[in-house]
Amino acid sequence: MSDSNKVSQLRRQLLLGAAVTSVSSYNFSSLALASPRGLKISHQFPSGTDFRDRLCKKFGEEVKKRSQGELTFEVYPQSSLMKTNAQFSALRKGALDLSFYPLPYAGGEVVEANIGLMPALVSSYDQGARWKNAEVGKLLTKVLEEKGIIMVSWVWQAGGVATRSGPIILPDDIKGVKVRGGSREFDAMLKAAGGSVMTSIPSNEVYQAMQTGSIEAAYTSSASLMSFKLAELSKNFTSAKNKSYWYMLEPLMMSKSIFDSLPKNQRDIIMAVGSDMEKFGTEQAKLDDIDASIAFAKASNKVFELDSSAVDKWKAVAQKSAWKEFSERNETCAAMMRSAEKIS
Repeated sequence: MSDSNKVSQLRRQLLLGAAVTSVSSYNFSSLALASPRGLKISHQFPSGTDFRDRLCKKFGEEVKKRSQGELTFEVYPQSSLMKTNAQFSALRKGALDLSFYPLPYAGGEVVEANIGLMPALVSSYDQGARWKNAEVGKLLTKVLEEKGIIMVSWVWQAGGVATRSGPIILPDDIKGVKVRGGSREFDAMLKAAGGSVMTSIPSNEVYQAMQTGSIEAAYTSSASLMSFKLAELSKNFTSAKNKSYWYMLEPLMMSKSIFDSLPKNQRDIIMAVGSDMEKFGTEQAKLDDIDASIAFAKASNKVFELDSSAVDKWKAVAQKSAWKEFSERNETCAAMMRSAEKIS
């Protein structure tokens, strides 16, 4: 072999050795961790027009931005990923990443979740917002974490009632009416007032129930009243524009097992963005209270508003029924109620 060939062969061996050394120095597990992770957000509401869908999309976009693309999100509206009532259980098992979910829908699995729609306990958005850092919020957060759920965004929504029969203003108006309340505790109050309660109907199924005559009246959030087009079927509407005894906690929740699988910086980003979304959620919910009144009036419904006197009458019924029953379930429920009652 010529001297020039020997030099070329030696050069190739040196280059090959350097390449092998360089490749072996890479930490492939670190590279894998840095790859984008896609998470799924499920909810039951229409895409685009409903602020809860927009909140989920804004949340995903902001987390992606702050994580520099390490986390990405796909939003599945209208229960297109899984049925509404299956979402909470799926979160607990880690089969679903996130869901914007009416908390009292989870009351069958976690009894404490029923406080998320306790009639006449919350009477304003400001009052509801104070739950998060009060004892009631800390207890609720603890219970849910023990059940595999992380509260990411605390969003409250006021609601009203649409009827195909007469208007519902005072407790006596509900007597004999087939009605959907929205939670076990709200139903308890309606039953105590003489209503014929139809349970376990998620808001995205209310239109069909009212259309077929299974129910004559439906309580739900202002957003859902519009999104599910109940004004097409109803004749009377009691709005949340002024006062309401129907306030629901409808949070963005995340599976704890999925949350815990993320590095700390990503968990911190998720919680920070979740907190930021609460202001957007409250602003949109307030606007929906106004818009719902307008939408029902345009659809030829008679629109009614509540005053403090009417709310107090419902509260009196709730205290003797729903509040009492919930407080007697266990000590945590009792402690949550004691805390919530102190918040004004």
